[in-house]
Amino acid sequence: MTALEGRPRQAVPDTVAGADERPGLLRRVRTPRRPRIWFEILLIGVSYWTYSLIRNAVPEQRAVALRNADWLWDVENRLGIAVEETVNQAINSVTWLIVGMNYYYATLHFVVTLGVLAWLFRCRPLLYSGARTVLFATTAVALVGYYLFPLAPPRLMNGSMFVDTVLVHGTWGSMASGDLKHMSNQYAAMPSMHIGWSLWAGLTVYALARVPWVRVLALLYPTATLVVIVATANHFWLDAVGGLLCLAFGFAVARLWYGAAAVPGPFHRTAPPPVAAPSGPPGAEPVASAASVAPAGPAHSAASVPPVGRRAP
Repeated sequence: MTALEGRPRQAVPDTVAGADERPGLLRRVRTPRRPRIWFEILLIGVSYWTYSLIRNAVPEQRAVALRNADWLWDVENRLGIAVEETVNQAINSVTWLIVGMNYYYATLHFVVTLGVLAWLFRCRPLLYSGARTVLFATTAVALVGYYLFPLAPPRLMNGSMFVDTVLVHGTWGSMASGDLKHMSNQYAAMPSMHIGWSLWAGLTVYALARVPWVRVLALLYPTATLVVIVATANHFWLDAVGGLLCLAFGFAVARLWYGAAAVPGPFHRTAPPPVAAPSGPPGAEPVASAASVAPAGPAHSAASVPPVGRRAP
């Protein structure tokens, strides 16, 4: 390749294809790179601590939250979707099922989310930053919802027939009832981050997994989460819609910052990796293919670049 003769051979950059190509500091910040484990652990820990601190610092405003719950329940009745009470009572009658859902609600919210982050870190490092940004932006905008629209969960509504399943069945570990409820804001039901996070995990795994049954499980996870949050009387259907809107915001932020190719999720298409050039004669130095070095375009198509050979002495 005459254009490369006399120059040192270039390696394929370890970044996502299609990332921001503007020069300088902005380009470096907006280019997804391999994450550093110590930084990610620190970032996740500090971010969740900050989220919990802000969420619990938002005034509970019990009276306002109960009025909002009555209003939302009335809206759902007008829309013909107010079946949460029926679902709650029906599933509560099956003890083993509702206790399992209580533990599901209390644990998988964190276990699956952290598990997907760890999987991305290990197996898809160049997509990790984009996916993590979606999650963080989703969670951040949810805090605005907690502040602007305090909402009591169905189990705390006055005069309702909802069953507080954790309290009734004595399920251990939930922040929603019992002694642990004083550690968490009980009037921050809108939006539902159980839905926001589970949808994030499900769509991310669905976009990247190659095994069909794993992709099916990825879609079933947020669906099961929706049933659980309603059956345990922790959320209304419309809280789930709020979580979905927050996730859409998170995807928009990440795609604007990193580019669509670097953010796994709906309609994600992973760019094909660069193809290595065929091995040359014995002793020849391996090089990247012409397609991975030359910029895209008619003037630089693969057909217009002559084969790469050994450099003349």
